[in-house]
Amino acid sequence: MKNNTSTLLALLMGVFVFAQEDGWSISSNKVDKYTGIVAANGRIGILPEDKPFQTKSIILNNVYDKESPLGVSRILLGMNFANLEMEIDGEKITEQNVSEWKQELNMKTAGFTTSFNFKNKAKVTYTIYALRNVQYSGYIDVQIEPFKNIEVKATGIISTPDEYHSPNSTFRILQDLETTMPILQTVAESRLGRHVVGTSATFVWHAINSTREHQRPELTHGQVSAYDNRLSFKKELKKGEAYEFAWTGAVCSTQDFDDPQTESERFVIFNLLTPKADLLDQHKKLWKELWEGDIVIEGNLQDQLDVRLALYHLYAFSRGDSDLSIAPMGLSSQNYNGHIFWDTELWMFPPLLMLNQDIARSLVNYRSDRLGKAKEKAINFGYKGAMFPWESDDTGEEATPAWALTGTFEHHITADVSIAFWNYYRVSQNMDWLKEKGYPLMKEVADYWVSRSIKNEDGTYSIKNVVGANEFAPNVDDNAFTNGSAITALQYATEAAKIVGETADSLWNKVASKIRILKFEDGTTKEHATYDGERIKQADVNLLTYPLDVVNDEETVLKDLKYYEPKLAEEGPAMGQSVFAVIYARLGNTKEAYRLFRRSFEPNKRPPFGALAEAATSDNPYFATGAGGMLQVVLFGFGGLNITNEGIIQKNPVLPKEWKSLTLKGVGPDKETFKVE
Repeated sequence: MKNNTSTLLALLMGVFVFAQEDGWSISSNKVDKYTGIVAANGRIGILPEDKPFQTKSIILNNVYDKESPLGVSRILLGMNFANLEMEIDGEKITEQNVSEWKQELNMKTAGFTTSFNFKNKAKVTYTIYALRNVQYSGYIDVQIEPFKNIEVKATGIISTPDEYHSPNSTFRILQDLETTMPILQTVAESRLGRHVVGTSATFVWHAINSTREHQRPELTHGQVSAYDNRLSFKKELKKGEAYEFAWTGAVCSTQDFDDPQTESERFVIFNLLTPKADLLDQHKKLWKELWEGDIVIEGNLQDQLDVRLALYHLYAFSRGDSDLSIAPMGLSSQNYNGHIFWDTELWMFPPLLMLNQDIARSLVNYRSDRLGKAKEKAINFGYKGAMFPWESDDTGEEATPAWALTGTFEHHITADVSIAFWNYYRVSQNMDWLKEKGYPLMKEVADYWVSRSIKNEDGTYSIKNVVGANEFAPNVDDNAFTNGSAITALQYATEAAKIVGETADSLWNKVASKIRILKFEDGTTKEHATYDGERIKQADVNLLTYPLDVVNDEETVLKDLKYYEPKLAEEGPAMGQSVFAVIYARLGNTKEAYRLFRRSFEPNKRPPFGALAEAATSDNPYFATGAGGMLQVVLFGFGGLNITNEGIIQKNPVLPKEWKSLTLKGVGPDKETFKVE
């Protein structure tokens, strides 16, 4: 039986959402307010709309140009090859003349399917894939079931965003021996000319008993403008005879290719000439491998779907073969300019470290590849070692807008990176990686914190003039999380030195042991030197308990929880609730843990599929950081997983009364299974 709570919630929201009983699919019919769910493969993200054959955008991972002549970098919108138009008997299909509308995300196969009836003439179904196996390309698989004899006209479109310059839109038929390959293509410069982007697309007909040449209808090239490049065909269909075709496209840039035009053609030709079953089976096989790391919740279908949707997005936004990181909104939008923050290391990385070692390695390698720029930044600000930017792009330089104080003063990011590095080693036990990439970075980070700390008259050390995790309090001294993360990074660097056979700088431990963690008179941890009970943007002090384990006596842990939870602002991001939930679960209080687990994402869900916004009061999904937070509640709270020097252990797992069981699959390098009943 379906979860009654989720059904009631959907009805109250004025939408119709269908949670499939297998826990893998989420479906919806037509709704008033709509937030799409992206189909992504770690390189490109395709965001569908609630209009027939329309997609809102294609986002390109790690491809940036300046947002304006005097602005910072911003991730690029790709040319949109994923829009189609269809006419039946001369009438264009629109949202006004269709019925039986349904859209479904299949998380297992990462396919987003739309189906509808056009009048009394045909049923149309199409599925969008961001191909995991052909990572710069997408594939739209279309099926038409005629209710009577009809004539169909299908048009594939490459739409170039207005911000691009000098688009060259063409249609050519390439030929090799007896194989002809029709290619629609647009090549243009990005908004301020940093990149050339090449996009190619074509129709695909699937051979059964004849060659593609015999199946291909006559193609017509049409160009509304250089920014709107089109390719069409017509086909007469008989009643009851299903007709299938596909539209495939690829988008490449000079960020990744010297010749993006030709490379985009090659991807499209590969998709054109590879049998559909082989092409999609390989995509599905790669997603099956991703889902070897999975979370199974028995007894609560809605929680299962919410958790799996969060994990789906982390997988969709990343790749194990890329050495790239994940922006807060992943590949769903240009929000936060597509930059990389602490969101990755502190929130998204830990679940992926548990469930997918390849992706976890990519995330840490993203930082080690940019260590040189971090060392330059430290020198530029008068410090030693390495100082990572608050917002990072492809260059590794600071990408935060200059007016935002976070870019100049939110320094805990440097410790967060080093902590993630040590945790990657502790889980992977990859000694070669630790020697080549891990310890060299951790050493530079430790040197930074020694140079960043100021010795007080009483022998303690302070870290002054920072923005902490609670960004409502800029330019403060002795921020709890900043100090706690610096302590942890210094201690971890000392441990890593021993493992690789190096001699740790004695100052690392000396400074770590004397950095101040401030307290109120009753023993509650004080957020910063001048904190006096103001509301907070997100958890700061409580991060000293989880994940840092700097504050770990139960009395102080509870004081900190009860003091800071009521101060969390509604407009703050969701992760604070996740921190509280993990801590309560580790204390054995499943009632409070489950309450805060639900609170960490339920108010942020947007219809009809449950995409997460950053906060209850915002509308900017999909918030991958929040997904990371809620997954940590399940893995490190209810699931009891702990990262130790001996690897992953399970300690004191607990089960909410709302669940019958919790199974964590594919955990760690050995892909272990942990079950809580």
